Amino acid sequence: MLRLLTCRSESKKSIVNVVWPPFVTRFSSSSADSTASTATGPAPRRLEGKVALITGGASGLGKATAQVFIQHGARVVIADINSQLGPQASDELGPQAQFVPCDVASEAQLAEAVDLTRAHHSKLDIMCNYAGITGSPFPLSIADLDLNEFDNVMRVNVRGMMAGIKHAARVMIPAGSGSILCTASISGLMGGLGPHPYSVSKFTIPGMVKSLASELCKHGVRINCISPAPIATPLVVEQFERICPSATREEIVGIINGLGELKGAICEEVDVARAALFLASDEAKYVTGHNLVVDGGFTCFKNLQFPTK
Repeated sequence: MLRLLTCRSESKKSIVNVVWPPFVTRFSSSSADSTASTATGPAPRRLEGKVALITGGASGLGKATAQVFIQHGARVVIADINSQLGPQASDELGPQAQFVPCDVASEAQLAEAVDLTRAHHSKLDIMCNYAGITGSPFPLSIADLDLNEFDNVMRVNVRGMMAGIKHAARVMIPAGSGSILCTASISGLMGGLGPHPYSVSKFTIPGMVKSLASELCKHGVRINCISPAPIATPLVVEQFERICPSATREEIVGIINGLGELKGAICEEVDVARAALFLASDEAKYVTGHNLVVDGGFTCFKNLQFPTK
């Protein structure tokens, strides 16, 4: 890089003439052109022509992600165990959405969802593994842990996710491209934020992603995960209602939104959906094996409350 700089002295001043390498000038030019086109016309749709399969897409984060993906030009198949909410969500999302019933605890049903997506759209570009369960919301002691419940949570949250990745990879590897997204949680980054079965299942996801990225990257397939802060989704609110039966729904939403650390903002479903949009799009073409934390700084520090007097 020193060869790119030429120094000379004029009028007792040291002037540095910077000779930029070609790749910098090319980047600057293309960036300027891109900015200009955006300023003079509509914003580009970042998933134009892409096909996405979203498990757990009938509600919550999955549905919000489906909506954002469709807004950016994708065709979306939502796979969900809820046979009532699924068709409703598909109707609400419009003609670019399709519903297929799927229990992610069944590998056969996941494989069928992938095959149906490819049969209907001729390809699969994006796989979002969003389906999951919390198990009992009550933080029981390890001495009282029901291992049957633990097995059930792991079957859905870990084995189901691995099966989703497996069958997405089965289609994406021959195609030589694809983006796989997995939902983790800040409960998988810090202890004590959730019941043991749920937290353990979420601690597993970033490790799973890194392990699989080491293989999938050789085939042009990217895999990443997102760890969001608590969001007042219907599922989360329902869990809190079981823990705090005397609290109103408005009070519970206030409690959940008050858990954040970033002043003036709360974590909403659309924030996670936009993070997924980035990871699924070509803007993240060199991002793989990454855990994108969407928590407003929650896991960055421990807030110590010192007396002021």
